[in-house]
Amino acid sequence: MAGGVELVRFEKPDEVRVFEKGRLAVVRVGGMSFGRAEYEPGWRWSAHVGPSVGDSWCRVEHVGMVLSGTATVAFEDGRVIELNEGSLFHVSADPHDSWVVGDHPYVSLHFMGADRYAK
Repeated sequence: MAGGVELVRFEKPDEVRVFEKGRLAVVRVGGMSFGRAEYEPGWRWSAHVGPSVGDSWCRVEHVGMVLSGTATVAFEDGRVIELNEGSLFHVSADPHDSWVVGDHPYVSLHFMGADRYAK
């Protein structure tokens, strides 16, 4: 850190977690972790991330913002929510699945949850 300012960029992440049809770039700044998730059409958490973490439901709490595309979050209890470009979101740690909607990639920033996601 120089002059009291720490700068980082997702183009040079501290860590990249790659899985089929997606990736999460993680940067650490100011003692916090942030993520940039990029998912291709056809990506689904339960199919492309869940097997690597040994679970059929994501149990990570997320706070973030959708930069582009659309995704659905479906909770174990039947609630279904769509996340659209420009939306800020909070997804609780209640068991949930997620998938890309449509033919466009989905990109989101994660302000909370990136440190535990896909691990």
